Amino acid sequence: MYLLILGIVLLALKWLQIVPVAEWSWLWVLSPFAAAALWWALADATGYTARKVAEKEKEEARARARKRKQAMEQ
Repeated sequence: MYLLILGIVLLALKWLQIVPVAEWSWLWVLSPFAAAALWWALADATGYTARKVAEKEKEEARARARKRKQAMEQ
């Protein structure tokens, strides 16, 4: 996400002709988008994304169980 934000900021600075970004090559301005695509490809290929989703689902299930237990105790 940070790479996308950086890419959008650099793109806006280049488009608005704000120095020093206006003087940079388009390769440098657009490189954060390529880096973001590479990161997402690696994250998906290594299973990082799936592990994060599974961790989030487990934590949500634990929170629901705690909430049900507290409701039963009252």
